[in-house]
Amino acid sequence: MTRIAEPAVSTAAAMRADLSVLDVMSPDCPSRIVFGRIGERWTMFVILALADGPLRFTALKHRIGVVTAKVLTETLRALETDGLVSRRAYTESPPRVEYALTALGESLLEPIATMRAWAELHVPEVIASREAAMPR
Repeated sequence: MTRIAEPAVSTAAAMRADLSVLDVMSPDCPSRIVFGRIGERWTMFVILALADGPLRFTALKHRIGVVTAKVLTETLRALETDGLVSRRAYTESPPRVEYALTALGESLLEPIATMRAWAELHVPEVIASREAAMPR
């Protein structure tokens, strides 16, 4: 009897099929990769800066503020690799490149907006706690 091979199932598809196996608190859970990306220093700033639409590199850097060009480039590459940001190069002179959120990146806007609201609401308490903890 000839056996028909079953189609290969990707790791991502297998995880979507059984979300109960995912637990970010488990050291070997692949969702830690996503948690780590979101928690990186400049990720949320890039996502928020792109919320209103595509931006060129210089405009994005200006909107974020103190980030260096090197670090912003690294952050954008990582977010592009993870499917959160898209990069579009135009064949113009001079060359023009724009960065935009993908649909997956846009799905982060609500949770990041919630984090932003919490941070802006509680910053006085955090600052007061830091000042109280400083040695006198």
